[in-house]
Amino acid sequence: MNRPYNLMSKRRLLAARGASLFRKITTGLLLTFSSLPLSQAEDAPAPAVDPATSLPAAPSWLPPVMPMPGETAPAGDTTPAPAADAPQTDTTPVNNSPAMPDVTADPSAAPAPVMPLVQPVTSNVTVAEMGQPNGLTLSGGQLQSGIIFTLPADEVVTNAHLSLALKISPALIARDTTLELMLNGQPLGNLPLNQSSNGGDVYDLDIPAAMVVSNNNLSFRVHDSNTMTCEKDQSDKYWVTILPTTSIGLEGQQLNIGRNLGNFPRPFFDGLQMQESKITMGFSAAMKPGDISAAAMVSSYLGMLSDYRSVDFPVILNDLPDQDGILFGKPGDKIGSLTLPASNGASIQIIDNPINPVYKLLLVLGNDDNQLRQAAYRLISGGMPNNTDHLDVAQQTIPSSKPYDAPRWIDTSRPVTLGELAGKDQDSLISNGIYHDGIQVAFRAAPDLFMWDGHNIPVRIDYRFPTENWIDEDSSRLNVSINSNFLRSLTVNKVGLVENIWRRLGGDSRQERYTLQLAPYLIYGDNQLQFYFDIKPKKDAPCSILTSDNIKSRIDPKSFIDLSGSYHFAQLPNLSYFVGASYPYSKLADFSDTLMLLPQTPTADEIHTLLNLASRAGKATGMPVNHVQVAFGLNGDEQNNPLFDRDILAVTTLGDTPFNQQLLADSPFSINGGSMGVKTPTEMQRVVAWLTGDWYRQPVDADRYLSSTGAWRGFVSYRSRWSADHVVVLATGTDDQQLLKIHNDLKSPKINANVRGDLAIITDENGIRSFSVGQQFPTGQMPWYMMVLWYASKHIVILSLIATLLSLVVGLSLFVVLRRHAAKRLGQK
Repeated sequence: MNRPYNLMSKRRLLAARGASLFRKITTGLLLTFSSLPLSQAEDAPAPAVDPATSLPAAPSWLPPVMPMPGETAPAGDTTPAPAADAPQTDTTPVNNSPAMPDVTADPSAAPAPVMPLVQPVTSNVTVAEMGQPNGLTLSGGQLQSGIIFTLPADEVVTNAHLSLALKISPALIARDTTLELMLNGQPLGNLPLNQSSNGGDVYDLDIPAAMVVSNNNLSFRVHDSNTMTCEKDQSDKYWVTILPTTSIGLEGQQLNIGRNLGNFPRPFFDGLQMQESKITMGFSAAMKPGDISAAAMVSSYLGMLSDYRSVDFPVILNDLPDQDGILFGKPGDKIGSLTLPASNGASIQIIDNPINPVYKLLLVLGNDDNQLRQAAYRLISGGMPNNTDHLDVAQQTIPSSKPYDAPRWIDTSRPVTLGELAGKDQDSLISNGIYHDGIQVAFRAAPDLFMWDGHNIPVRIDYRFPTENWIDEDSSRLNVSINSNFLRSLTVNKVGLVENIWRRLGGDSRQERYTLQLAPYLIYGDNQLQFYFDIKPKKDAPCSILTSDNIKSRIDPKSFIDLSGSYHFAQLPNLSYFVGASYPYSKLADFSDTLMLLPQTPTADEIHTLLNLASRAGKATGMPVNHVQVAFGLNGDEQNNPLFDRDILAVTTLGDTPFNQQLLADSPFSINGGSMGVKTPTEMQRVVAWLTGDWYRQPVDADRYLSSTGAWRGFVSYRSRWSADHVVVLATGTDDQQLLKIHNDLKSPKINANVRGDLAIITDENGIRSFSVGQQFPTGQMPWYMMVLWYASKHIVILSLIATLLSLVVGLSLFVVLRRHAAKRLGQK
């Protein structure tokens, strides 16, 4: 439960009002520029910027604006007046933007119109996008809660409104209570929770624009707490849910933040933006594989920064984006009306977009593939220099990865503490009050972890309940789960006759440590340990404690999970590993053992899909794909090409029949007239599959489903014919439109959970269907004796035949020996 909001101190109030004054001045300047004729706007000076960052001194880092106690904003004016002793702000415009780099435009192209230095923007952020996909429910003693939402720092909000959708329990409607809304601690209004407010209508409420900053807390509180706080067991009776469709609509201006490399990754990616970021990547018509390699490096880095947020990488060829974009190429290449500037080596530049100077273009340049890789690596390997729009990149060594060294993967060589997994956010291991959210500890793991049946993963939990005499220690529990699978309910005190007697005699019988034995199959590529302190108050507990957050329940940071008893071993192909953690490509997180393959003349949508897959890899491992290689097409001479002696990630549509036929040769799949099918196994293949215990293949079912399906997209995987130790994963679709849908498909937990085997087909009508078609092969390392046991368990038919053969040999041998012995005895007689 969130803490009650207190009044701001005078110092914070002055800072907030200074921010409000800045907002007024900025908005006035924006309106002035917007009202100037184009000829005057061209010569007008730029708005004042902070020389330390070349960004306007936006109030995103200041506290929210709040009135003095008892003060009411005048009607029609949502911005409080500045304090009398507030410092005066210099409103003289200053133009300190760096000079435009020498970029040649196409003489035949019409000159770009001069645009204002701001751009109107609109957005609509839903409660689901704020991290509450199921909405927010207030019930029982938890009558107050809030949601955090953030906005890009280079936007100034000029208009905001809240669209509120509610669902209310009948019992709460009968009480005729009200719902108080607050933004950053300031009241927005009260809504009666009566019958009329539960009819599915959406209630609109205007929000003063000055109250919306970069980091915001939208909170809700049910008024009737004096009579409802003692309703301890009525959480299922009295409740109100803020539905996930509730949204905040915003209108504002995007500021021109100047040509400053030090702002990167802004304005292309802003971590404060809660909605999906679209980062346009541009290439010339004469693009080379090296251009795509550099773009994949940058995409994976931005995907790594996005973390739980979604990011998309639209691609344009031989054209300029309408907004911000990143362009890759060699000096002299033409992209639309822009000719990339000359450069003696690898370089990075940021320029105004000729279409609209509010937006920026980032140029990643190099005279060859190596220089392009160097430029991309410099961009993503460290902070860029401030107050400059151009950087010449010196040659440097790009470090290589080692197997399983992904920064976001849990260490399997030793026990790892929960404090390490929580990182700097150690407070996330503490719960305040009785009603609170669960403690969640997230970690990623290599998907090929293997443990023999009967072996478990130890998880030691050190925990501590509050010591209050009003807590019912016999009923209170610590509930532990992983990935929504319940594991155990831990008690406050040790359980047992002796422990119970000892506690009644005044002894200490608290249980503050327990070691769980976690089954290996519960560990996925992306995991979440969950702890919830279910504290039960005694029946005579005072009502005031139900809303108090002064008690703390904690998980000790020294608690640990120990995966050191596991091995890296798996059977491939397995598409669930790929969609979950980009495995096997992420085994070396820099993709140094990976080839990304495109058709000879790739389309923008095929490159778009490839960059999105690179972004997912960076998000899964926490490392950019610094050593990835890209190739266009197949020429038939790849058998001895070292570039193909690695795992291959290919992207294409089914319409490119010649390329697909070469790619799928010697695989269980076939292409005929733009349609995919599954080859019918020969009799010998069926016998081998039966003998090896591979009884669960579905080639006939898969072929029938493919032949009866029109438009689809999905993944195909098989053993590489160029290297028997590697696999090929093909992301494909019947056309470009289907191929682009893969990005949204992979954001669906339901689809991710059902991708398995070596063929996954996704349709709009039927969702996801997965099949096992081809033969799997083992990869990884285990002790030799475990490998013997594993092969015996997987090849039970061969093992039975061998046992039968040995029995026959031993039996016949004994028969011959015993017969001779009997004959010899009979002869002696």
